[in-house]
Amino acid sequence: MKLETKTNIKTTEQQEVPSLLYLSKKDIIKAGGGQSDLYVEALTGAFRLHGKKDFVQPLKPYLRANGKQGHIADRIIAMPAYVGGEDPISGIKWIGSKHDNPTARGLERASGLIILNDPDTNFPISAMEASLISSMRTAAVTVIATKHLAKKEFQAVSIIGCGLIASKQAQSLLEQFTQIKEVHLFDLNHQAAVQFAAGWEEHYPSVQFMIHATAESAIRQGEVIVPCTVTDQPYIEYSWLQKGAFVCNISIMDVKKDVFLQADKVLVDDWEQANREKKVIHQLVTEGKFSKEQLYAELGEVVLGEKAGREQEEEIIILNPMGMALEDVASAYAIYKRAVEQQIGTELSLY
Repeated sequence: MKLETKTNIKTTEQQEVPSLLYLSKKDIIKAGGGQSDLYVEALTGAFRLHGKKDFVQPLKPYLRANGKQGHIADRIIAMPAYVGGEDPISGIKWIGSKHDNPTARGLERASGLIILNDPDTNFPISAMEASLISSMRTAAVTVIATKHLAKKEFQAVSIIGCGLIASKQAQSLLEQFTQIKEVHLFDLNHQAAVQFAAGWEEHYPSVQFMIHATAESAIRQGEVIVPCTVTDQPYIEYSWLQKGAFVCNISIMDVKKDVFLQADKVLVDDWEQANREKKVIHQLVTEGKFSKEQLYAELGEVVLGEKAGREQEEEIIILNPMGMALEDVASAYAIYKRAVEQQIGTELSLY
């Protein structure tokens, strides 16, 4: 649906009063933001626009109050983007994370806001809770990549780390791929893996959820492998990967350098975003062992059809998705449009 106007302006006797639509997490769920279909559809379109270069996305700055002494997951990130196409939108995600929020404070690790702006006026039109959208859009990236890069008839998924992000990955993969028969799990906190498995077994009794004693054991069983950790020390070895495996490396630092160098295809979501922040790919570039020319593709090129996805059954393929503001803004706009249609949310005056 294309709205007649994005800027919300009501006229009073004195003046025009701009307003924005606030959407809480409950509002987002009510508008369909708790299920994977909305995100897969929104991001498929967004990746096509990325492949066409019809977007603007500055490199995201990280605010780290403790500098190099802090944990890798302790940061606030500003992620702005303009998403083009027939119904363009601008926006920004402002998301904070503390690695010990769950254990020390009983809070989710990440929380934030997404603000949408009408690109015609640059007025804000909506502000909404960001953590649900952020986790679900990350899972949608895995779904879209899996459609193109995994073996067509894969049945076994391995998930490393059993927190909130892993839960959304499991939800989205199980909603979108009915052929999944096995989910292999590992978490440093064994009880977290036990609780994770028990929760999902209730919803998917026909799927086997198997808890492993080591990450290696879980990964060796996976045809689709999704690390969902906050580690800053790579641990996944190339020798652990079976022929035909697809690794969606969403937590970025889990995969060792030799995996990138030996994999049949290496993809990223966005090269400029991936080649920074001293992550593994950037380290390889700095060492002269990897380059943009050695990269197989950006995911948008595959979604757009400019590059093939999986071509051989035994290819080992890795996607290193840094996570893009484009994804957040596109997802948030899809939710905003549904909320407007269904009259969900709270209108707030800007003045």
